[in-house]
Amino acid sequence: MGGDLFASWRDRIDANSNRAVDLFVRELADFRKIAIDAKARAAMLDFAVFLRRRTISLVAEGRPYTDADLSFIAAVGRDRAAGGISFAAQRDVLRLHHSLTLREVAEAAGPHDLDDVMRTLAWWPAQGPAAPAAYTRGYFLGQGTVLSEVDRVGQLTSLVVSDDPAAAPLAGILAVPVPDRPLVVVCRVPGGPPVPDRPSRAEVSRHLLSRQRTPLRWTEPGEFVAVVADAAAAARVVRDFGESTGLPAAVGASRAVGGAVAMAFAAAREISRVAPVRAAPGAVHYLTDLFAEVGTIRLPPVEGWMREVTGLLATGPRLVSTLDAFYRNDLSRSRTAGALNIHPRTLEYRLRRVRDLTGIDPVSVRGVRVLSTVVNRALAGQP
Repeated sequence: MGGDLFASWRDRIDANSNRAVDLFVRELADFRKIAIDAKARAAMLDFAVFLRRRTISLVAEGRPYTDADLSFIAAVGRDRAAGGISFAAQRDVLRLHHSLTLREVAEAAGPHDLDDVMRTLAWWPAQGPAAPAAYTRGYFLGQGTVLSEVDRVGQLTSLVVSDDPAAAPLAGILAVPVPDRPLVVVCRVPGGPPVPDRPSRAEVSRHLLSRQRTPLRWTEPGEFVAVVADAAAAARVVRDFGESTGLPAAVGASRAVGGAVAMAFAAAREISRVAPVRAAPGAVHYLTDLFAEVGTIRLPPVEGWMREVTGLLATGPRLVSTLDAFYRNDLSRSRTAGALNIHPRTLEYRLRRVRDLTGIDPVSVRGVRVLSTVVNRALAGQP
């Protein structure tokens, strides 16, 4: 004798819906806040009942959600965003709903309901995702009434650099394209000068968005990230960032491979932390530019030795800035002396002091390799 999973599941709609609302209110502070209003809590319960009733009917008939179903679900998502439900709470409620649905199927299933359970499990991956997708799409649309464009683009950027699939619908809603093989750029502002306050950071982001419509945000007060298409776009956003803030910064960038934007973000951040800080940031540094510096911080013994060399250079007369100018001018003594506005004999004295203090000739192949890395570390603010 066959069972009837769907009849048993329907009989439990009211009880399951009440349990769901109770769980959301207990576990999620945002839902607990809105549930204080009896009308709002009743609306939550009505939606829970609607979802279960429609889902059971559609699973039993093997049909997808209708356009009317999805429009209604999207409207609820939109209302919840407008009502102040946070993005984190929105994600949590979807997760809880999914877990509850699986639990409800298991509780309703009897020993003779194997066929119905298999039908449900077959329907779910094909048709089930449409409902949370509609809810999320509606939620993102509703955020437009409570969040500024800068905040919404910042949210998109966070989703992109964490490889979150929700980035795609939000990018479409905001009309902010995400490149297929994005280049992640991180601008690091050192801790010395005062970093912009929140309103100033928002104004910088607003200006940069007007110049280049791409995912961007301040991930922390001293760190700015942008996701661009290519090296030319990276150079533009870095130039605009420097002009907008007037702050010194170090810049690192990394290309996402195989859609792994989170890995590219981590790499760009690592590069920015060893990149030299420039008063007017313009150069975008990649791993190929600073592979020695990145490798150094990954090897504690080497990093310790580099720190010792940096300390030795610090005892001399402006030796770090002298070596920086020397290497940036391709070891040309005349150009270096001119750039530093010093006499060539003074330059020779400083280079000799480098050799005496460190035991490394700054013009040798070994010296260029080692001391250029030491200089970049020092300019990056590393001890």
